[in-house]
Amino acid sequence: MLTSPCSSSSVLFHRPALSISRSKFRLPRRVLVSPALTHVSPLTASPSKSTKHKWKIQCFRNEVSAPENQEPDEVVKKPDQDIQQPCTDQKPWNTTLQKAADAVLKGIGTRWKVPWTAETIVQVMLLWVAAFWFIGSWMIPFMAHISGFHKDSLTFRGQALFSLITDVTEGLAGIAILHRCLSMFRPLASDWFRFTLKGNWQLDVIVGCFMFPFVNRLSQLNLNLLPLPPTSSPVSFSSVEQSIMARDPVAMALYAVVVSVCAPVWEEIVFRGFLLPSLTRYMPVWCAILVSSVAFALAHFNVQRMLPLVFLGVVLGLIFARSRNLLPSMLLHSLWNGFVFMELMR
Repeated sequence: MLTSPCSSSSVLFHRPALSISRSKFRLPRRVLVSPALTHVSPLTASPSKSTKHKWKIQCFRNEVSAPENQEPDEVVKKPDQDIQQPCTDQKPWNTTLQKAADAVLKGIGTRWKVPWTAETIVQVMLLWVAAFWFIGSWMIPFMAHISGFHKDSLTFRGQALFSLITDVTEGLAGIAILHRCLSMFRPLASDWFRFTLKGNWQLDVIVGCFMFPFVNRLSQLNLNLLPLPPTSSPVSFSSVEQSIMARDPVAMALYAVVVSVCAPVWEEIVFRGFLLPSLTRYMPVWCAILVSSVAFALAHFNVQRMLPLVFLGVVLGLIFARSRNLLPSMLLHSLWNGFVFMELMR
């Protein structure tokens, strides 16, 4: 009997304690849960899932915890953006090649300001070809015939003098044609027909001289591809070759002036001074160099020398385009003709 009240009183005493402990356990949960999640069922909000969600956020964000009210989709998308961002910074290979090509083309030079059109270009070149043919084939031989001379009956010195007069006359005619056809466009820009000692063009000329053996190789290749047609007549030598074989010093000196001074001057004025810059109105500089080189090779009327002359024209065009100066290309052209002349003297 004494123990029963005590047991009942102990039960009554401990029940409030259990209710208080439950209230204390629930109170922190109510404080930590954000207002946006108060309507979520207690069965769906399990502590294990929330801890896994926090572990994912810390792994993708360098172990920095994100706010709990952040949606999982946003957290998953940001690592993908961080991974793809370095790929956009990588430059494709074609862009690198384009920049390298632009650097090479920039080293070649820029276009000229051409005041005339294609009609003037064609007019000048046709007049020059007609003057070249008329002077060399008709005018000078006719004047020599009137004076009582015939080319075949001339001595080695006479033939050398005949070649010098013909070459000088053709050069003066070409310069006169340019002066007449371009008179309406004067004054021209300072980079047209420029001839000066100033500039850093000496190294380009030296490098161009190292191309001479390669030009010789191209000459042999051209002869192998297009050999001379076999003829039953004996091999005939040119007047230059005959003078060299005769070892006539006066004739050889006159021919040296023709091939090393006269021809380089007027050829460079026509092909590099006029034609190459004029073509840059309609095409890039590198294309104008190639087209003018082909025209330069065709002007020599020798199919067996097309390849070396085209390559030589490209080298001369590059030097001229880089320096905007006729002197370097004239000097290299003169050195090449002198190199060929020395080869004939061996």
